[in-house]
Amino acid sequence: MELSPVRALRRIGRLADRTPAGRDRPVDLLRAIAICAVIVGHWLAVHVTHGPGGLRGGNVLELVPWTRPLTWVFQVMPIFFLVGGYAGAASLASHRSRGGGATTWILRRTDRLLRPTSTLLATLVAAALAARVLGADTRLVATAVWLAAIPLWFLVVYLAVVALTPAMHALHRRHGLAVPIVLAGAVAAGDAVRLLLRMPVAGSANFLLAWLAVHQLGFAWQDGRLPAGRRVAVPLTAGGLVALVLLTVAGPYPISMVGVPGQEIQNTSPPTLALLALAAVQTGLALWAHDPAARLLRRRRPWLVVVAVNAVIMTLFLWHMSAAVLGALALYPTGVLPQPPPGTPLWLLLRVPWLVVLALILAVLVLVFGPVELRAGPAGTGSGTAGVAAGVFTVLGLAAVVAGLLGIAAAGPGRHGVAGLPTAAVAGYFAGAGLLRIIRRRCL
Repeated sequence: MELSPVRALRRIGRLADRTPAGRDRPVDLLRAIAICAVIVGHWLAVHVTHGPGGLRGGNVLELVPWTRPLTWVFQVMPIFFLVGGYAGAASLASHRSRGGGATTWILRRTDRLLRPTSTLLATLVAAALAARVLGADTRLVATAVWLAAIPLWFLVVYLAVVALTPAMHALHRRHGLAVPIVLAGAVAAGDAVRLLLRMPVAGSANFLLAWLAVHQLGFAWQDGRLPAGRRVAVPLTAGGLVALVLLTVAGPYPISMVGVPGQEIQNTSPPTLALLALAAVQTGLALWAHDPAARLLRRRRPWLVVVAVNAVIMTLFLWHMSAAVLGALALYPTGVLPQPPPGTPLWLLLRVPWLVVLALILAVLVLVFGPVELRAGPAGTGSGTAGVAAGVFTVLGLAAVVAGLLGIAAAGPGRHGVAGLPTAAVAGYFAGAGLLRIIRRRCL
């Protein structure tokens, strides 16, 4: 049965009213703030022009160098992995207390991620094919699809981290904070080999190791080994900030915490020790703000806003670049927005209507596609059980999904397949997602 926008809003209200007394609400607030920062940051980083050659896009970080320090505020992916670790640890403990196992937990946890992702990919493919049939420029369609699919980069690593959560949480229970420390050391070693010996491939493991390290901090926060409050937050924030300044201002890493085209060293591709220093700062700030945030969220209105954002958080994330594409098509070829040089006062002023229009477009997209996410999650409260065969097929399904997303994300802009996306990668993703859906129905 379809979930209308009105019914979706009512459901969000019921979710807010039924919040368990023991829920750590500041964790949800952090997730909501982080998603808003990511969306606004991406929108601000887009520079669009339109001329005789059609629409062209650029990266503000490349065109306006003074904006690069601002990425210390807008690069909040560490927050996602921090709160993901916290929520994952709490969810896994609850699941195990009801007799559930690792496989059924992974199946439940990934359902909320994959349903809206499948919807995005299916819609992009259908829209691209329709545009081609209607005679749209092939290059423009391919670029638009690539831009809309940019958020899939995040899911590649996040799904891998979710799949590894049961094993990594077991390590945490035995070794505690030693695990993220060792992982951070491995990241530093990868950086050293990559930078000193000029071996770019040496840092590839950091794509997983760095985010696993931050995820482990979420485990430590959840079980009290990394407690909220100033006693831990102040030295962690101060130490992380000192390390960040030394590594970037005085050290070999760039100031920008987001990749800048043309820079030899990037802090996100792969993640570096500098990005982990930023993660330490953000973790310290999260612990510092926990108690004031908890007091604020006892009030119904602020909590209702947080619940509403979290209820459609994947939809917001997945569709925000589609909103940017639609906004560019609506505002620039039509001449609605002028095109002053980037970085000028007029350009800065025009960022405001740009953000407003994109926010309105995204709101419409959330009304249309948000109900898909609200329906996600297998019905029932039992944990379910799964045998060895289900575990093997779950691994195979996740491997196909991750490989498909990686193929899509790594393809870059270009004329890939008939829909602007690599056909084999899309097929692999849907094959894996379909297999996981079958296993969920049998086990949950």
